[in-house]
Amino acid sequence: MRLGSGAFAAGCVVIEVLGVALFLRGFFPAPVRSSSRTDRQAEPPAPEPSAGASSNWTTLPPPLFSKVVIMLVDALRDDFVFGSKGVKYMPYTTYLMEKGASHSFVAEAKPPTVTMPRIKALVTGSLPGFVDVIRNLNAPAVQEDNVLTQAKAAGKRIIFYGDETWVKLFPKHFVEHDGTTSFFVSDYTEVDDNVTRHLDRVLQRRDWDVLILHYLGLDHIGHVSGPSSPLVGRKLSEMDGVLMKTHAALLAQEREARLPALLVLCGDHGMSEAGGHGASSTEEVNTALVLISSAFERKPGDVRHPVRAQQTDLAPTLAVGLGLPIPRHSVGSLLSPVMQGRTLREQLRLLHLNAVQLSRLLQENVPLHGREPGFEQFKMSEKLHGNWVRLYLEENHSEVLLNLGSKVRRLYLDALRTLSLSLSRQVAQYDVYSMAVGTIVVLEALALLLLRVPRALSSRAQLYVPLGLPVSSLLFYLLLLALLATHVTVCTSAESACYFCSLPWPAAGGVMALISGLLCAVVSALAEMSADAERLRRSPRPSRSRWSEVELLVLVGTVGHALSLGASSFVEEEHQTWYFLVSTLGLALCHEVCRACFLGADGEPQPCLHVHGAWDSTEPASRDGNPLCDVLQLRPARKNPAPLDTLRGRDRALVLASPWLTLACCRLLRALNPTGVQGAHRPSLGHWLTSASHEAALSALAALSLAAVFALVQRRCCPASKVAMGLGLLGVYCYRAAVGNVLFPWRQGHRDISKGVIEARFVYVFVLGILFTGTKDLLKSQVTAAAPATRTGGLWEIHSGLVLLAALLSRPHNLPVLVLSLLIQAVLAEFIWRPLRHGAAEVTAMHYWFGQAFFYFQGNSNNMATVDISAGFVGLDTYVAVPAALLTAFATYTGPVLWASHLLSFLSSEGSSGPALSRAGFCYALIGSLPVSTYIVLVTSLRYHLFIWSVFSPKLLYEGVRLLLTAAVCVSFVAIDQTHRRPD
Repeated sequence: MRLGSGAFAAGCVVIEVLGVALFLRGFFPAPVRSSSRTDRQAEPPAPEPSAGASSNWTTLPPPLFSKVVIMLVDALRDDFVFGSKGVKYMPYTTYLMEKGASHSFVAEAKPPTVTMPRIKALVTGSLPGFVDVIRNLNAPAVQEDNVLTQAKAAGKRIIFYGDETWVKLFPKHFVEHDGTTSFFVSDYTEVDDNVTRHLDRVLQRRDWDVLILHYLGLDHIGHVSGPSSPLVGRKLSEMDGVLMKTHAALLAQEREARLPALLVLCGDHGMSEAGGHGASSTEEVNTALVLISSAFERKPGDVRHPVRAQQTDLAPTLAVGLGLPIPRHSVGSLLSPVMQGRTLREQLRLLHLNAVQLSRLLQENVPLHGREPGFEQFKMSEKLHGNWVRLYLEENHSEVLLNLGSKVRRLYLDALRTLSLSLSRQVAQYDVYSMAVGTIVVLEALALLLLRVPRALSSRAQLYVPLGLPVSSLLFYLLLLALLATHVTVCTSAESACYFCSLPWPAAGGVMALISGLLCAVVSALAEMSADAERLRRSPRPSRSRWSEVELLVLVGTVGHALSLGASSFVEEEHQTWYFLVSTLGLALCHEVCRACFLGADGEPQPCLHVHGAWDSTEPASRDGNPLCDVLQLRPARKNPAPLDTLRGRDRALVLASPWLTLACCRLLRALNPTGVQGAHRPSLGHWLTSASHEAALSALAALSLAAVFALVQRRCCPASKVAMGLGLLGVYCYRAAVGNVLFPWRQGHRDISKGVIEARFVYVFVLGILFTGTKDLLKSQVTAAAPATRTGGLWEIHSGLVLLAALLSRPHNLPVLVLSLLIQAVLAEFIWRPLRHGAAEVTAMHYWFGQAFFYFQGNSNNMATVDISAGFVGLDTYVAVPAALLTAFATYTGPVLWASHLLSFLSSEGSSGPALSRAGFCYALIGSLPVSTYIVLVTSLRYHLFIWSVFSPKLLYEGVRLLLTAAVCVSFVAIDQTHRRPD
């Protein structure tokens, strides 16, 4: 079966979308969550188990402590407290651990070992991942059940001093707080002094129940100087003094309290030997955890060494210590030493509550929970616990009761450890199998695209796809059987949940068949290339083809950009890469224009490099039937091209000036919206325009920009669309005035008209009208033998409708971005692409590059915080999911969408043939697929990188959406190509 190269590329990109979706599902596994009610109403605790007798204990046990102080020292790894540094610089803490009333633990923090997920783990007991960050993009407050929320609901007063991350996560929980910023890592003194200065006052008060102190200085020292710096010792001594002061104050207050207090010294994560954190090395995951309370008095000769525990164990321990329900999403188990001194019945009651909570969480998240050893241990422990309660209620206080109680306690502790481990594995591991399957699908589709480049970009722009080959090939069936056997083996031996294994067998088998078919197609393409190379070796033909500077730049730039995504700095500042590429492209065009104007044409067309004839030519490159000459076509020539050295006067000046005008526009846009980590907070023209004191200037600029948009777009619109465009742009200004962004000349102040809903819907009517007009013309050209001008006009109408929608959704200070985008498109089309006879492949690459650059010119970045969510609510008075998502996506990707729609319109206006459109679609697919395919390989190898959640994961989501956009554009190319193949 013969397919156009555009249709072939669209199919490959659609397959890549499926592969990337599967990869994302494995990379971001669903977190363990309870399906219980999420309201603040407390659920009744599980009753005490009984066997044949009714227990009257159906309430929560009383609290163990009257007050809790959490002293969190950022980056406090275990050897800073338990090693030689602790002995030398923290003498008071060392004394408490060796001889005082305390229990010590080496708490393991699961990756990513960065502050915000670790804080959530400490108070929720869950293992947060990047998906939690995505879900809380616009509401950073912690939504799941946690100790602080339970304490606030119970009427306890919480005070916090330290890292402002706590205030963002728990904005309404503290009766008093003072947050300090964590950005200035060179400050390791004042950032902690701002916490300690509150201590003397707050420790003398008795109007609080929970006090949280978060010290950042140690972490800042590590980032600047590393763990071996002498500053580390000084900071540890300072923290030791703070702990001593706090402990002394708590002991003084205990004389008047009914219950003892609890002082917790802990770290959120460790510190690598280089001073950083975020990965999974031993130094980064092992943190110190010391629980200090007079309730932990030890007997003479009682030596307590640090015990290994999980960081998530602190949440249920704190909940029990304060007499609160254990957080529903917690995967932690109680730290049993905390219960020392309580009666055996109380200890068993606390262990049972924790085991019930973990078993419920396991049942809700693991389909085959009954086979889990921890669940079986829990059921056995609960049954024996019921027997123990029956004996206890019968007042049987024999030695049998004591021995049975000790056995039940051991079984509960074993069950808790096993249940916690099962749940931790559920969320702490990547779904590597799903990731691998998705990656294989993506790479096979990319390999097909790369192997088909010579024939796809040839003059015919057609490929022979043997659809029946896989079904009739022995290799296909052997591969399918091997893959199915591998699938069964992996799924039956998997220790953790796997999304791909949970798919129905027809779906999983279909994916395996797809992988086998793609591999057969790759083998077939390789065989074709080998045969062509052999024929070329036997019958060599002279070739005078050569690559132009622009073609080489596109190749090197595209590959270089894809490889640069392996560095976190290049991902954070990716806009700089695209600014550099489009600036270099502008300089290359300057060189090409000057050479063409002053040196003239460079010879006759090459027999194998150019298409003979116009853009719409379908004549093969070789007249003798040799398929070897039907190779890569990048610069199809036009019939009787006029050399640029014949241009004189104004036309010559405009051609020479157009690349420099493009460079000037790009430089101006860079100053309008600085983005990225380094430049987002710098003063800019955009910040100046959006300030309240410059509203008049913003209003004037918005009005001029809308007028310029009309002037640039209306040139090729039909009369009805011109009227609709003008009224729509007027409605855009009225909408922005209604919401208070700009001023009406005849209205003073900010008296709202209708909050913009009516005005925005007024604009939507004209957007839909223009899009309908364009779609009607396209359908007319496909159904009837309409003139090519009808197709061209229809595509331009659709482009104009999208421009009007972009003007409505853009912020007022971003309207110049839209204007300059349209201006650059007009300049390049009129004075670069047409006079210089650039081919479809080159024009496509330039459109893609400028589309990516304008994505960042809008102020976007690879950070989720730059997504303008407000665009999804333009014209909506209530939240509607689908329109809000579509509007937000269009507003975010306005640049790539408008440049893609202009590409379709430009190629159609040039009378380009089906082969030219097919080549353009293939090039767009290839350029869009390469970065995504490379990035998923890079991000897999970097999945334990320090910045995997803060840098690489957001970029992965952006790449996934961008690939989906690429697939939509390629499908559009195929649809338009079908209209061009119809005889007129």
